[in-house]
Amino acid sequence: MSADAIITSDFYELEGLLDDDDRALLHRVRAFMDEQVEPVINDYWTRGRFPRELIPAIAKLGIAGTPYTGYGCPGRSSLTDGMIAMELSRGDASMATFMGVHGGLAMGSVYLCGSEEQKQRWLPPMAAMELIGAFGLTEPDHGSDVARGIGTTARRDGDSWVLDGKKKWIGNASFADLVVIWAKDVDEDRVLGFVVEKDTAGFTAVDLEDKIALRAVQNAEITLEGVRVPEENRLQRATSFRATADVLRMTRASVAWSAVGCSRGAYEHALRYAKERIQFGKPIVEFQLVQDLLVRMLGNITASAAMCARVSQLQDAGRMGDEHASLAKAFCTVRMRETVGWARELMGGNGILLENHVGRYVADAEAIYSYEGTREVNTLIVGRAITGSSAIV
Repeated sequence: MSADAIITSDFYELEGLLDDDDRALLHRVRAFMDEQVEPVINDYWTRGRFPRELIPAIAKLGIAGTPYTGYGCPGRSSLTDGMIAMELSRGDASMATFMGVHGGLAMGSVYLCGSEEQKQRWLPPMAAMELIGAFGLTEPDHGSDVARGIGTTARRDGDSWVLDGKKKWIGNASFADLVVIWAKDVDEDRVLGFVVEKDTAGFTAVDLEDKIALRAVQNAEITLEGVRVPEENRLQRATSFRATADVLRMTRASVAWSAVGCSRGAYEHALRYAKERIQFGKPIVEFQLVQDLLVRMLGNITASAAMCARVSQLQDAGRMGDEHASLAKAFCTVRMRETVGWARELMGGNGILLENHVGRYVADAEAIYSYEGTREVNTLIVGRAITGSSAIV
């Protein structure tokens, strides 16, 4: 195997599971990340801003809503979608999160929960990235328990609904054109989904500052004060939290893929560094302990990628359950934390300099580890499936 093949970190050649067209798309995404994102991302990461001027170039890749069929969406496999998430995160986890929110959570909410008219209205411009979406579920006081404790309320008033409450950690919200808001119907005690359009009166989104992870993703705290949403903007097929859970299940596997990508990016930068860094008169890649770290990293990456590939195959076959996605998310994010830490260790003090990139992966891994369900909550979902007993409070 050539040195270039090793640098790609696809040690078991999982790209071979894709057809030629999907593999070519994957390579276009990789080239975009290497050529257009990597040279500028450290600056945006430092400033805590998303490179919005790159959105037209992302749109040309045609990857928004990758697994959805019709409505201008690509209609590709879940496996292709997952590998694209991996490639985005390999370059920068913030970019992967931006696309996961827009093309996964926001578009997925419309695709799964919208009426035919709503899908026709919103999905084509979202697929073209003419409209950017966000997904408002997590709240300041409700994260893991949001299924039981959602505090944002919706009250029917004639042909409209009035929304009140707060949401927190909402990616893209401060510049999104459409924000999916999940709220509790106060009259019927059920969770409903609403699409709130930009500049709606009573809706404000303020970016969270001073984050230590995913700094190029603009997460916001949303305040809804008497926000009036027409009935035509209520997602017609979302009538309980089960609909919300369906969206999260669909996207959780992509988060596991993103964890693999974060690991791959850190590993590849560490390997390049090891080939170039001279100590004791030779490249450090020639030392046994350095090779041990590299093999440990590659083992984590390969095991995680193989797990994700199988989960995506189950998803394409319509056989993926909550427990499958949750095991992948829990396992791959733990392995990611290990891997990026070893990459930083291999680089010594230079590993904390942004110019060497690995420090960014170390920080961003902390966010991937927690969002879309903590390790503990995902563990309990899997535990319920294998024991038949729920240990969730």
